Amino acid sequence: MFREEPYTDMQELLSKDRIASLLGVRMLEWGPGRCLLEMVVDERMLNAYGSCHGSAIFALADIAFAVCCNSGGVKSVALSMNINYRRPTKHGERLIAEAQEESAGSTTALCRIRITNGDGKVVALADGLAYRIKS
Repeated sequence: MFREEPYTDMQELLSKDRIASLLGVRMLEWGPGRCLLEMVVDERMLNAYGSCHGSAIFALADIAFAVCCNSGGVKSVALSMNINYRRPTKHGERLIAEAQEESAGSTTALCRIRITNGDGKVVALADGLAYRIKS
């Protein structure tokens, strides 16, 4: 099922995101052009070295990007996303993704996503460019 209209409730958008559900991502807060999400690293997310797999961290950043760029009531989809990993995380660690819209035009929006651990240390920084679909 393909949805044409934008979501107005970001909690509903998050509840329909199957990857977010699989990873246990929870919404802490959201508002126009911003959001705060959390995820706890579990055993399924570990790489061969026992730290959180980069793909799980990327998924958290991507989910925060989706919530952030759709929170203004304009249906938006990703054009590109870049991420820089800064420190490893381990099993049981709480990750916080804070996304903020840096700029938004009529067709694109740029978001910055900052992922920190429970100590407030930066785990990853990401930038996402979204295409804004006008209905």
